[in-house]
Amino acid sequence: MKVIISVFNNLYTDQRVEKVCKTLYDNGYEPILIGCDWLGAPDMERPYPFFRIDLKSKKLRFAYIEFQRKLYKEILKNADNKTILMANDLETLMPNYLISKKLNLPIIFDSHEIFTEMPTIQGRWVKHVWKKIEKTFVPKIKRMMTASNSYANWFVKEYEINKPIVVNNLPRKIEFTGTKENSKKVILYQGWLNYSRGIDKAILAMQSIDNAELWIAGGGPLEAEFWNLAKQSGVEDKIKFLGKLCPSDLRAITPKADVGLSIEENKGLSYYYSLPNKISDYIQSRVPVVVSNFPEMTNIVNTFGVGEVIENHTPEHLAEKINLVLKNGKAFYLHNLNVASEELCWENEEDKILKLFSDSRKELEHSH
Repeated sequence: MKVIISVFNNLYTDQRVEKVCKTLYDNGYEPILIGCDWLGAPDMERPYPFFRIDLKSKKLRFAYIEFQRKLYKEILKNADNKTILMANDLETLMPNYLISKKLNLPIIFDSHEIFTEMPTIQGRWVKHVWKKIEKTFVPKIKRMMTASNSYANWFVKEYEINKPIVVNNLPRKIEFTGTKENSKKVILYQGWLNYSRGIDKAILAMQSIDNAELWIAGGGPLEAEFWNLAKQSGVEDKIKFLGKLCPSDLRAITPKADVGLSIEENKGLSYYYSLPNKISDYIQSRVPVVVSNFPEMTNIVNTFGVGEVIENHTPEHLAEKINLVLKNGKAFYLHNLNVASEELCWENEEDKILKLFSDSRKELEHSH
C-alpha cells in the first residue's frame, strides 16, 4: 500500500516525519516522501524513496505558492488508486485535499503545530490567508493527528471537529549506558536559533552561573546576534556554538549535558501549547530539564519529577533554576528520568498512527 507523504521543508532535520515514515515502512507500507529544497538539499539516506521539489522563489511567501502548485503535480504523478495521502502541516493540506477528492483517496492530516498561531505570522496579512486555508480544509478532514493534547483541544474548540489523535513528538528509546557527571557542567540548548526561544536569556543567565558552559546546538538566523550578545555580556568564553547538527550527531552530544533547556517564550498559542521534541530527547538521554511554564511541558516535569519549571524569563531567575538542577546533579534525577523515558517514547505512539492508516486502508478497499 503506497503512502505519499508531503511536507514543506528539506527533510533533513524533520524528525517527526522521519519517524512516521519509518513506522510505516517497518509495517509493510510503501512511503514516498516529498519535501522541497528551501534552505538547501543536504545529502541523506533513507530506506524508502524521497525527493525534494526544486523551488525558484527567493521569498518565503512566493515559495509557499510555488511549492503547492508543484506538489499538486507531483502527487498526481505518483498516486494510483491504492494510495493513501498524508499532508504535514497547513502548507501541504490544500493540494493533498484536492487530489484526495479528485481521485477518491483517503487523506490523513498531521498538524505539527498550530500554524496560524505561530509567532512569525502574528499581526501580518499572511495570517488571514493561512487562516482561510485552515478554516476551509481542516473541518473537511476525517482523519487528523496532531503533536500535543493542547493542540488537539484547540482544533476541537476552534472548528467543532472530532478530537484529532494525539501523537506526541517523542524519540525512539535509546540504550542507556550509564551517566557521568562533568567536572565542568554542560548546559544544553538544542533547536533553531530564532526569536522567542529564550536563547538570549540563557546567554545572560551565564553571568550568574559558575563552572559551566552553555552549548547551543542548532543553526538559524540569529546566530551572529547571539554571539555578539555573549561578547557584550562578557560570557563568550562560557558559550559554545555547535552549529547545525544532523540527528545522529545531536543524539551523541545530548547525553553529555548536565541540564537541557526548553525555555520558549509565550509568543502565540502554537508555542504555548507545544511539547518540543527536545524535552523528550533530553529525557531519553537521562538529562534533567529546565522548562517554561507552559501546560504540556509543566505537566511532564510535574508528573515525572525530571527538573524545574521557570516562573519568568529574567536571566536571574533562569540562572537560579539552572543552578538548582546543577547542584542536585544528574544522579538525583536518574530514577525519575528512567521511569519517564520508558513511558515517553515513540514506540508507545506507533499504534495510534497504524490505526489511522489501517482505517484509511479499509476505506480505500471499500471505495475502489
